[in-house]
Amino acid sequence: MSKDSYIHKVLPGSPDGPLLFVFHGTGGDEAQLLSLGRDLAPQATIVAPRGDVSEQGAARFFRRTGEGVYDMGDITRATDKMAGFVKAHVETARPSSVLGLGYSNGANILASVLFAEPSLFDATVLMHPLIPFEPEVKGSLGGSRILVTAGRRDPICPPDLTARLEAYLRADGADVTVEWHDGGHEVRPSEIEAARRLFALAPDERTASHV
Repeated sequence: MSKDSYIHKVLPGSPDGPLLFVFHGTGGDEAQLLSLGRDLAPQATIVAPRGDVSEQGAARFFRRTGEGVYDMGDITRATDKMAGFVKAHVETARPSSVLGLGYSNGANILASVLFAEPSLFDATVLMHPLIPFEPEVKGSLGGSRILVTAGRRDPICPPDLTARLEAYLRADGADVTVEWHDGGHEVRPSEIEAARRLFALAPDERTASHV
């Protein structure tokens, strides 16, 4: 898969630093999370793809047939395409670590790539994901560091599905932290601080552990 299979932006960082992929929410674009990514990982090169599906003009990473009802065939297509895009950038950059951050629909495609390619990311932040299906992990998430953030009154991502996702990830061996707040689907400062802590702990060990 090509590095240019998605319209995207790259914000250069330190040549020997991490590579951070950021995935926007529905209706966002490749610029939506760039500044947040830079704030969370100052040394990282940031890659921000734009979703290739339009839902009444709003960019998304895969199709859905209704609120919370996903086109599973299109998720498979999108997951394969995105995994190839990420791999192409990783192979070129050979970074110290590979980080992922997604919000809402962006968190959903990031989670789906994580299920398909468990060793691809060293640390992952899923902000307000909605995974209404049982993940099929191709391998093991053992050793993966994952932060899930959520609102207890989120009308889009019900708390019970967040808890179920946490259980799935833990059962597959992932090191999972869940950061809750009492609001809805919005991102709050506590989530950002939790993401900063996770990325600060990401070791520069990819060269040693992924050869």
